[in-house]
Amino acid sequence: MSSSEPSGIKNDAPKEKDYRTPGFRGVKTTTLFRAVNPELFIKPNKPVMAFGLFSITMCVAYIAYLHATEENKRDVYEAVDGEGNRYTRRKTSKWD
Repeated sequence: MSSSEPSGIKNDAPKEKDYRTPGFRGVKTTTLFRAVNPELFIKPNKPVMAFGLFSITMCVAYIAYLHATEENKRDVYEAVDGEGNRYTRRKTSKWD
């Protein structure tokens, strides 16, 4: 015996259809499910993800900036003295 394999077994390369597609792309689903969950079926796109991350970060930074400037404006008001001169003054509490 020169061969360790039995003569009846073929040594063919596996076909492409024998492999399962990873993730949900290979599963039979309805169109509604695919429309509601597109992130499960679309290949990730790194430039779009980077743009989205940048956009969300800038929106949060802008909201934080608006919150900080509004908080600073609340403590100051414009007052007029007896001579008619205007000046800014910090709000004080009567309880302090």
